[in-house]
Amino acid sequence: MQIILLDKVVNLGNLGEVVKVKDGYARNFLIPSGRARRATAVAKAEFEARRAELEKAAATKLAEQQALGEKLAGSTIKLTQKAGVDGRLFGSVTNADVAEELGKQGYKVLKSQVRMPNGPIKLVGDSTVSVALHTDVVVEITVTVYGETA
Repeated sequence: MQIILLDKVVNLGNLGEVVKVKDGYARNFLIPSGRARRATAVAKAEFEARRAELEKAAATKLAEQQALGEKLAGSTIKLTQKAGVDGRLFGSVTNADVAEELGKQGYKVLKSQVRMPNGPIKLVGDSTVSVALHTDVVVEITVTVYGETA
C-alpha cells in the first residue's frame, strides 16, 4: 500500500515521503495513529496544501522534546525494591516502574519511551536506561536500585 507519512517514522521515512508498506502495517498501525494517510491523488493535494503547517508542528514538537531531553540527560532516579541478601531482586524493575518514577519527578514520559537494552533490572545497583522522547531525541539516564530486605 502506498502511504504519505505525516510524521517521521523510524526505519521508514520522514514527513511527506510517499512509501510503500504492507497493508496490515498501514491499516492497523500507521493510519489509526495519525502517522500516515493513503497516498491517493486527493490526499497528496491536501498534504501539499498543509505541508508548511505539518512541518512547523513537527519542528515545534522536536524542539520541545530536545528541551526536555537536555533536562533529563544524565539524571539519576532512585527506586527501592525488595531484595535478597545476595542483591537479587524479588521481581524486577521494568520500564513502567521507570516511567512512573520519572512522572513523579515531573517528566512526562510514557513506558513505551523507556528502553532497557538488557531487559528488566534484576539486581541491586546502578543501570543505564535510554529514554526515546522523539525519533531524533534519545537520552541516557541512570537508574539506581536499592535493596529492601523483607
